[in-house]
Amino acid sequence: MPPGAQLLGREWLGFDGETATVRFEAQPLFTNRHGTIQGGFLAAMLDSATGLGALAALPATRTVVTKTLTTRFLKPARIGPITAKAKVISQTDRDMIVEADLIDANDVTVASATAELRILDKR
Repeated sequence: MPPGAQLLGREWLGFDGETATVRFEAQPLFTNRHGTIQGGFLAAMLDSATGLGALAALPATRTVVTKTLTTRFLKPARIGPITAKAKVISQTDRDMIVEADLIDANDVTVASATAELRILDKR
């Protein structure tokens, strides 16, 4: 697992053929001056979730890199588990669009994102 994913406490929960589910652990060191999770950490979780959602839908010979990540912060996020749900919205041979939501322990969507990803052959 990449170091950034380890820092975020990323845990793969599964793929049902349509939606990838990933859990993160928002740590106290992720907080801002308001005591909530800083937006950059939420964006990193969304970037990780959209990438894993894309990989789950691709053959093992392909990978993705993020071209853009449009992030929307909806509610304050607190320390603790945050679950991501990621779903492929569209795909061509070269590009993919994946949307993801971050949901807190109280089942509140705290952030969402749309990622434009480039599909590459693994080397």
